[in-house]
Amino acid sequence: MNSCGNLLIGGLTALLLTGDGLGGSQKFPHANGCPGVPEQIYVPAGVFWMGSTREEREYAYRLDKEVTRAYGWYEKETRKKVKTASFCIDRYPVTNAQYKAFVDETRHPEPFISPEAYQRQGFLVHPYEKVKEFLWKNRSFPAGREDHPVVLVSLDDTISYCAWMGKKMKPRYRLPTDAEWEKAARGTDGRVFPWGNDWNPDYLNSGERFGSTTPVSRFPQGRTPYGLYDMVGNVFEWTATRWDEKKYAVKGCSWDDLPGTCRAAMRHGRPPQSKHILIGFRCASDADS
Repeated sequence: MNSCGNLLIGGLTALLLTGDGLGGSQKFPHANGCPGVPEQIYVPAGVFWMGSTREEREYAYRLDKEVTRAYGWYEKETRKKVKTASFCIDRYPVTNAQYKAFVDETRHPEPFISPEAYQRQGFLVHPYEKVKEFLWKNRSFPAGREDHPVVLVSLDDTISYCAWMGKKMKPRYRLPTDAEWEKAARGTDGRVFPWGNDWNPDYLNSGERFGSTTPVSRFPQGRTPYGLYDMVGNVFEWTATRWDEKKYAVKGCSWDDLPGTCRAAMRHGRPPQSKHILIGFRCASDADS
């Protein structure tokens, strides 16, 4: 998708944040990480607002200059109170360098997809010529991208990585659920974006601004209330939650997406075998493990 430009729309209706019984807009202290696991952030147990209001969805369609309205992209974002147990979640998406350590130690297949397999999986968006930019060769990632998020990983790849990392760090690592992911991305007050309620394209990598992935620590202003980076922008992220019988939910948005897509409430589904240049992941763990 193409960028909608420098859209700065303020004054989002107060209906997004008030009258919902969670105390309106809140501030959260940045956690120092989980005990013994400095790479992860602690998210406390409790309820939060998941999904979007009609007002938020209308705001998203306007940000997209009405491009996505005809497809009804945001109509499955059911607004509801959800309670989670406490959990820990990676501060950053898993990077190429981290994934290479996993590949080197376990001999797990490197991120790759052939032209034929890419064509078969559909939802192409980009030609295979663009995919070549992200392909690993000789069990190593493209030069200069060690701190970019890893892509071209299937759901099984991500599960295998998290299990491997859990053995090293002691807590049981896994993919987050879509509810855990969304809570970590927006806090408990129902905010639209990780940083608040007004769109700011300078806080993330989206809209073809860079034309590819960027280092995972590049946008500190886009951090979530808990201190996580890149929860929107850069890459979509796999979750452990089923979308339907054939797909799993992915959350966030990627480096080529429209602003309305780049909200914590946004979700869509992909087949678990999918390998795409727009999809990465991060791991979670149970806080009491």
